[in-house]
Parts: sequence; structure tokens; C-alpha cells
Amino acid sequence: MTTAIQLPRKHEWQELQPDHGVGITRRIQQITRGTFDVKPGSLFPALHRLEERGWLASQWGESENRRRAKYYKLTAVGRREIDAELTNWQRIVAAIGWAIKATS
Repeated sequence: MTTAIQLPRKHEWQELQPDHGVGITRRIQQITRGTFDVKPGSLFPALHRLEERGWLASQWGESENRRRAKYYKLTAVGRREIDAELTNWQRIVAAIGWAIKATS
């Protein structure tokens, strides 16, 4: 049995609302149907790197449990980079599929 991870479509990235780290982790788990469980030790350094590159913008706010949280959102630059990465990943996934079919 094969399980495919459905990559979000380009328009779905544009619909994402700003979210805090725990919310982003939940969204990743949801999108990947539990395949990826990103831990804080991996997530927060990645968010900071993406923010430094200008792919994300952040703002402090209050979370649903009334705690102070940093909310992240994609910038226009981030959306363009995501679009490029999705196109590349879709090409790679297709090539892997062709290789598996050819050797099956």
C-alpha cells in the first residue's frame, strides 16, 4: 500500500492565516495527515531563518489560551519561494513515480 502526501496547491498557501508555532505544527500535521510531527527544536530555528530571509513576517499577539505568542505569516517573497519549491517538488515526485513504475 502506498501513501501519498498531498502537497498544498499554490492558492492554499495564499489562504493561510498568520499562526503561532504550536498552530503551525498542528497545521503541518493536518496537511501531512500525521506524517510529519515537527518538534519545537526544529520548527523555531526554521521559522527564524525564514524570517531572516524575508519569507515570513512576524508579530506578537495573544494565543487562544491568552498567552503571548509570536504569529508568523508568509510574505509576498515567501509565497513566490513556496510556489517555486512546490513546482520543483512536484517535478521530483513525478520523476520518482516514473522510476518506481519503470522498475515494478
